[in-house]
Amino acid sequence: MQQLTTAAPIVDLRSDTVTKPTSAMLDRMITAELGDDGRSGDPTVQELERVSAARLGKEAALFFPSGTMSNHAAILSHAVYKGEVIGEASSHIFRSEMGGLSLLAGLYPRPLPGHAGAMDLGALDACLRPPGVTDHVLGTAVVCMETTHAVGGAVLSLDHMRQVHEKSSQLGVPVHLDGARIFNAAIALDVAASTIAAFADSVTFCLSKGLSAPIGSVLTGPRPFIGRARGFRKMLGGNLRQAGLLAACGLVALEQSIERLADDHDNARRLADGLYGVDPHLVKPAEVATNMVMVHVGSNGADAEQWTRVLSDHGVLAAPVSKEILRFVTHRHVDAPSIERVVTVFREIYRSRPGVLFSN
Repeated sequence: MQQLTTAAPIVDLRSDTVTKPTSAMLDRMITAELGDDGRSGDPTVQELERVSAARLGKEAALFFPSGTMSNHAAILSHAVYKGEVIGEASSHIFRSEMGGLSLLAGLYPRPLPGHAGAMDLGALDACLRPPGVTDHVLGTAVVCMETTHAVGGAVLSLDHMRQVHEKSSQLGVPVHLDGARIFNAAIALDVAASTIAAFADSVTFCLSKGLSAPIGSVLTGPRPFIGRARGFRKMLGGNLRQAGLLAACGLVALEQSIERLADDHDNARRLADGLYGVDPHLVKPAEVATNMVMVHVGSNGADAEQWTRVLSDHGVLAAPVSKEILRFVTHRHVDAPSIERVVTVFREIYRSRPGVLFSN
């Protein structure tokens, strides 16, 4: 069988978490003022927290090693009473955080049906209750939203977020937003991140995805809430001592990396259009909202795991999200020639003998 084109460098589209820090970030690390963030405080971390809170329109913020830990601490801090945590069923909090809601917080997950990360509002009305236990019925401890959607990159509409927040607030239920990629959402909606954050009582966002910092997420919210979250961060093992080395990268990320996320969105649309030209069954370009492209490979007769292996043999890395779907995520290290290469690889696979390729 004829070998497909493989000489070019690897194109890694598994996630925007594979981004490396910029030269400016590394330079800032060298001059960062340091302290013990778990004791008297680290001044560079404190600066990052001030800047983060201001960007999202919140009173205070807290630096975390990861978004998962940040989400856990947020839910623990909100949940004054044991109860249910409501959110859309395919959200990261339910799918990818190792059952922390139950194992760490002792809360009961209540995943709701939805579309593109937006929970069904009728289902929310049916199960939303005040916190606590009344008449032998478990109340709602926290409602969670997510934007952008971790599976497909979809963006919640501001109207949807407003309705979720209003319904929850009327019953005294706090709302937490997993805004890991909130700046991608802000660019897609052409609004400030604080406009999105206004529809949640607390918001976490990641520095280590498309913003290119090496490590870290930030939780924002009211000052008393952040005070409680600081205690839960310590309980979860999140004190990082001289964390200013990492916070310095986060500051540069917020200063320099946000606007360029639009390039990732453009490249995702370019990729979707190119794959659509190879086979219209592969992708729905109209559904590409930010920097993720969902590629439906099942119609070829091979599953997503098989496609992952074959693509890897040809220098393209992707992540399967189901038996028939691959997720491609664009980021700072993926440029227009990289997109052209991915499309070329797909086209060559289609023109070869797929039955032989996928049997290996």
